[in-house]
Amino acid sequence: MKGFGIHAMVWSTKWDHEGAERAIAGAASYGQDYIEIPLIDIPTVDAQHSRALLEKHKIGAACSLVLPEHAWASVRPDAAIEHLTAALDKASEIGAVALTGVTFGGTNERTGFPPTEREYDNLTRALGAAARHAKTLGLQFGVEAVNRYESHLINSAQQAVDMVERIGLDNVFVHLDTFHMNMEEKGVANGIIAARDHLKYMHMSESDRGTPGFGNIAWDEIFAALAAIGFKGLLTLESFVTMQAEMAGSISTWRPVARDRDEVLDKGVAFLRDKADQYGIF
Repeated sequence: MKGFGIHAMVWSTKWDHEGAERAIAGAASYGQDYIEIPLIDIPTVDAQHSRALLEKHKIGAACSLVLPEHAWASVRPDAAIEHLTAALDKASEIGAVALTGVTFGGTNERTGFPPTEREYDNLTRALGAAARHAKTLGLQFGVEAVNRYESHLINSAQQAVDMVERIGLDNVFVHLDTFHMNMEEKGVANGIIAARDHLKYMHMSESDRGTPGFGNIAWDEIFAALAAIGFKGLLTLESFVTMQAEMAGSISTWRPVARDRDEVLDKGVAFLRDKADQYGIF
């Protein structure tokens, strides 16, 4: 799990045959090593179709998700285990190397209070069970820190590290996202350094979730920190330029984040590759 990737939602918010064909061909045309496949509706994903496309275009995949409310691990760990198990099985059928994302809960999950030890115990039990299942499938399992407006549970790199270490399995990794880090870390470099022993996955997302390099993210600080820790994971461009109106509420995206997909891809991919080359990443 090393190199560059693009989140499939740059092309499509639905992982049906048409969306998969457009996204995988698109990612391959931009010379990406991986595509991130969102498992929003697990039963409808045609794993064999996706696997055949990946093999045709000679590109790898990682899968991601956000847990639906009925399977939030903090309050319904058994339902979370069931949902994550189904997602892991699907990811394995697709031929992905990992399942990552907000594997512990939702993006509108807030109680109005700080997280409790009981909630963390539930997360540890659910994620631990999922990670053990992932291990039997030969999959890596990620935990992504997200900002305080989306979840009250894991907001910082250190909190993600703490959860990974509570689980205590060698196939569990920290997944950071520059959009969330811009709000939560006391300097984005400090977050990367805090996660250095477990960091394998980065969402490279601009401050407005538009085109990388055309917002307020401290990209030089990020790439310098990645170089300093000898990062050898996956850098994935994430932008919600094609977000459907019905999905806007889950991530509070109320207006277009870029002119169009071509702007995000043509400028964003080149920007990230240039920065990686500048700092000797990979």
